[in-house]
Amino acid sequence: MRRSLFANGILLAFILTQVADGLLTYLGIRTFGAAIEANPLVAWYVATFGAGAALVGLKGLAVACGAALHLRAMHRTIAVLTVMYLTAAVWPWSRLFIAVIAP
Repeated sequence: MRRSLFANGILLAFILTQVADGLLTYLGIRTFGAAIEANPLVAWYVATFGAGAALVGLKGLAVACGAALHLRAMHRTIAVLTVMYLTAAVWPWSRLFIAVIAP
């Protein structure tokens, strides 16, 4: 099945957003402690498995779900999820680190 450039670009943006969120979350937990994580499910996984393993597993699952949506040609859904992750996860972490680096 042939995929469009838009579809592949949206999937790539979703994957990069997941990687950015994972890295920023890991850095946030390492810098400020596990209590900084606002998502209780993620916090539980971090407390149970450690930050690295939990985040790799959770982000791997997110990418797998994104790939499943891609295979079902649900590209608008992936685009909406990407924007949601950028706004609710990547942006807050970025603002926090900017505030700490340049007060």
